Amino acid sequence: MKTLLFPGQGSQNIGMGLEFYQKFDIVKKLFSLADDTLGFRLSKIILEGPDNELKLTQNTQPAIMTVSYSIFKVLKDEFGLTLNQYKYFAGHSLGEYSALVCAESLDFKDALFLLRERGTAMQNAVPAGKGAMLAVLGIGIDEIKKFISKIKSAEVCEIANDNAPGQSIISGGINAINELKEILIVEKKKNILLPVSAPFHCSLMKPASEAMREKIQSIKFKKPAIEIISNTTSTPEKKPEIIKKLLIEQIFSLVRWRESVELMHKKGVNTFIEIGPGKVLSGLTKRIARDVKIININNIEDIELLK
Repeated sequence: MKTLLFPGQGSQNIGMGLEFYQKFDIVKKLFSLADDTLGFRLSKIILEGPDNELKLTQNTQPAIMTVSYSIFKVLKDEFGLTLNQYKYFAGHSLGEYSALVCAESLDFKDALFLLRERGTAMQNAVPAGKGAMLAVLGIGIDEIKKFISKIKSAEVCEIANDNAPGQSIISGGINAINELKEILIVEKKKNILLPVSAPFHCSLMKPASEAMREKIQSIKFKKPAIEIISNTTSTPEKKPEIIKKLLIEQIFSLVRWRESVELMHKKGVNTFIEIGPGKVLSGLTKRIARDVKIININNIEDIELLK
């Protein structure tokens, strides 16, 4: 049994999707449609940069979705991928929008609009320099919660991503995150301050969630052809109104990636295929479910692995 995975922010790189863009007209058309829909040359930023433009959250989010969907369309239109081959689709944070587009629940142009607005809202939710995110490695969620409880700062400090056993991301106010970092250093626990522009997936993102509520509710979602694993609940969802509600909550909620992969594995999925730039989800999945087959589709040569 197979599932498709779609990456989130942090997987981007200049030139992602270039091989597909050069070879397939459908990709050129999708890149052009993205430019026309957004009113600026997103395609140029994807293919040529500069890096500082691609890293802007409001550009990164529609860019990764565009590349992921382009690769999916090539697989579907040129190589005969059929949806009934797959049990679930799942995406990491913004990747959930890619999953919804590929599952025929959300129109590509609507997803571009929502992700551009989502990126802007998330960037603007917290003033620059007031928030931070910290990767904590080698310890579990319960132990991390104990360290967070020792923080004296009144600022927000919450688990944002439960990515894999021994890999979590903490999000919150800059002072609280720095205090947690010092506690972890004393305890000899490995941690890395992430080069991000805002503290995503914590309660500081609630203003962004509210800013997106009406926009998400105004867009038509159809019942997806494939069940979508929600980041917010780590359970399969097919009802459009529930999907909308969970996308609104997802902005400030814990990304339950470890639980999502565990559920899919428990339900019989033994092949996980990541479509889009980078190999982040492939690496995380390998740590969560060691006995499964993992395929990453990042270039045309990779498609041979599906045969």
